Amino acid sequence: MDIRKVKKLIEMLEESNLNEIEIKEGEEAVKLVKSNPIPGNFISSTPAIISEPTQQSPIAMPSAPSSEATVTQEISQTSDVLESGNKMNSPMVGTFYSAPNPESEPFVKVGDKINEGDVLCIIEAMKMMNEVKSEFSGTVKQILVENAEPVEFDQTLFVIS
Repeated sequence: MDIRKVKKLIEMLEESNLNEIEIKEGEEAVKLVKSNPIPGNFISSTPAIISEPTQQSPIAMPSAPSSEATVTQEISQTSDVLESGNKMNSPMVGTFYSAPNPESEPFVKVGDKINEGDVLCIIEAMKMMNEVKSEFSGTVKQILVENAEPVEFDQTLFVIS
């Protein structure tokens, strides 16, 4: 919908005694609602613009575990997966890359000896490539993330001992 049409609708709403206008044009929809007056001496008649999505798709919810025993078993398995050692966590949300480019060898592999400051991986965030450097010297015991996998802030990426 053209911005000029939206501005014209705002003007029409301000000048009328209507409280809201909803317009649908093909797949596009705009709903304008006048703001309620603020108590006191200040009164605003500027309408608020609320954009509604035109298509909604259902979201599949994961099924719940069948029993408490299953949950307990999954938790204990997860705990056993991490070896003891220093954990290198992701400093940001992004996409994990184990090598500088798809044709290159990974920065590190399990069993590699590393020094503090060595590059372990790259995390892409907002089209910026950020090197993650080791905070520890030692041996890479585990790599907990696959190449090109999304990672969360503070997610454990490596175990180093």
